Amino acid sequence: MPRVTFLDPRGRPATIDAAAGVSLMLAAVRAQVPGVLGECGGSLACATCHVYVDPAFAAGLPPVSPAEDEMLDATASERRATSRLSCQIVLTDALDGLVVTVPDAQI
Repeated sequence: MPRVTFLDPRGRPATIDAAAGVSLMLAAVRAQVPGVLGECGGSLACATCHVYVDPAFAAGLPPVSPAEDEMLDATASERRATSRLSCQIVLTDALDGLVVTVPDAQI
């Protein structure tokens, strides 16, 4: 069961245990992590689950798809090199210890 730490925009942590095989967005929504909205339910139709992935984990994630890349251009907060939509990150045991930062705004 992967453990994930979400940092709010001020750096305050919220750590959750999530089931492997679910998206990071779904795990965050189920745990009521502030700032991760997931308004489209993970269908890659919004950008309200935008997160900044810690650089130590970013390189180990699957590449950004063209559809995700397009949605990342529509985020409410600044897009960065480690920006990802959390609905596109499927949690695995290899991601145990993952750290992501939730941006200032999603809408």
